[in-house]
Amino acid sequence: MVDHGVVIRRHELTDHEWELLAPLIPRAVRGRPRAEDRQIINGMVYKIRTGISWRDLPERYGSWQTVYTRFRRYAIDGVFTRALRQIQTRADAAGDIDWLVQIDSTIVRAHHAAATGRKGGSAGDEPDDHALGRSRGGLTTKIHLAADGRGRPLALMLTAGQRHDSVMAQALLERIRVPRTGPGRPRSTPDHVVADKAYSSRGFRAYLRRRGIAATIPEKDDQKKHRRNRGSHGGRPRGFDRETYRRRNTVERCFNHLKGFRGIATRYDKTATSYEAAVSLASFLLWARSF
Repeated sequence: MVDHGVVIRRHELTDHEWELLAPLIPRAVRGRPRAEDRQIINGMVYKIRTGISWRDLPERYGSWQTVYTRFRRYAIDGVFTRALRQIQTRADAAGDIDWLVQIDSTIVRAHHAAATGRKGGSAGDEPDDHALGRSRGGLTTKIHLAADGRGRPLALMLTAGQRHDSVMAQALLERIRVPRTGPGRPRSTPDHVVADKAYSSRGFRAYLRRRGIAATIPEKDDQKKHRRNRGSHGGRPRGFDRETYRRRNTVERCFNHLKGFRGIATRYDKTATSYEAAVSLASFLLWARSF
């Protein structure tokens, strides 16, 4: 039950968002009583929305060390990743997912504090480079995103900022796994994929054909020229539906919504695990708003 006497402040969970998230938060089964879950999660959300440091959390969320420690535990355990999949399951059961999927990436500047996460190597599933790389603007991380036709995140992954989009395209699509409410394997196959020229590689197109996924991806000029130069051996021009391609801006709007969270627009987290958990929590809230 939701306590409707709770005062909802700016940058905190609404009653509706908490109703969706509360059942997915792990419960303590033993030990001394812990801080109230909604208070702690609100501290996490406030931090991600505003981009402040953990130490600067307002006192109403309790000890900042408690909020940070719980966040790190949830990040390592994949709590927010599972929450994101569960809300996708709910949407899929209601027939609410548009499986015309758009994929793209965005560069995020890493704050100098995040660079300290590169020291000491990695642990567990943490990448060796902590998804931090050198670009013209300095240290950056790239968020690769697959969004449904309504602009909500279906899958995401992080790499260093200089990593090329087409290299990660296959791995990104294979992260789409929407569990069913009943028996059956999770849904992982889009009806259609829309992407820009960065994804116009022969390897990625072949991968989509093998999986039986239709695609709308424009050809690069050098690819068109090469095909023409080969004459009849170059094959037919690739089909391209301009109307469908106009929907690609949906994934751009999704990025804009995610970057409305200042803790996403600039990376302050030292580890990729923590930053991905923050993006997953923000993605969950985007889904919650759509219901």
